Amino acid sequence: MGIVNIEDDLHEQLRRASKASYRSINAQAAFWIRLGMLCETHPGMSFQELMARELRAAGVQTPDLTDAAA
Repeated sequence: MGIVNIEDDLHEQLRRASKASYRSINAQAAFWIRLGMLCETHPGMSFQELMARELRAAGVQTPDLTDAAA
């Protein structure tokens, strides 16, 4: 584990986002880092597609919305 230096403004946004997401500041930073890595390695996928893929990979059953639209 290490220490990461970030700008004060970004830290404030991180603090606010962590409160809204019910995560610790460290957990919010880790979420943003992982999401950023996923976005860079899968540029053709949307946020929703990436999150659904990650949830399925973790064993969470996500609803198939194509059936619900019919």
